[in-house]
Amino acid sequence: MTSSETLIVMLSEPTLVTLSPAATAVVRHRGVTMATLRPLFDTSYTAVGASGASPSGPAFALYRGETSAEFDLELGYPVDPPLDGPVAGQVTVDAGELPSGEALALTHVGAYGSLHESWGRLDAEARRRGLTPAGMLEVYVTQPTPDTDPTTLRTNLFLLLA
Repeated sequence: MTSSETLIVMLSEPTLVTLSPAATAVVRHRGVTMATLRPLFDTSYTAVGASGASPSGPAFALYRGETSAEFDLELGYPVDPPLDGPVAGQVTVDAGELPSGEALALTHVGAYGSLHESWGRLDAEARRRGLTPAGMLEVYVTQPTPDTDPTTLRTNLFLLLA
């Protein structure tokens, strides 16, 4: 399975997968809290869209650090071809790479407000298996629009492993 296929496959139970690296165009944010998270999404995805990058897969959010405190966040898209370097604008779009290696994955179907339930399932399964989390990757398989029924949103969750 290619990296792009792994990102969009439907997984109803927590499943161990191997992610391959993929070039990305991202906006990086440091010291984010859950209270400051929401407005970063629109600004970041708009900036990547305006950067001239060619998305080759769905939008994603990569979380590093403890989400109950401050954490680092990358918002963007896999791209092909890769960016040559930073693209200046209202916010800077950087070249990046999706993480590679093992991850515990699960597909969440439903509103973003209930993502914590699926993340809880992944966390519980990781603990049961004795796995050590190293980050979280959300892949927004369904592109939200103002007309999208939130109960049909599909988000693939990847608990990155150390």
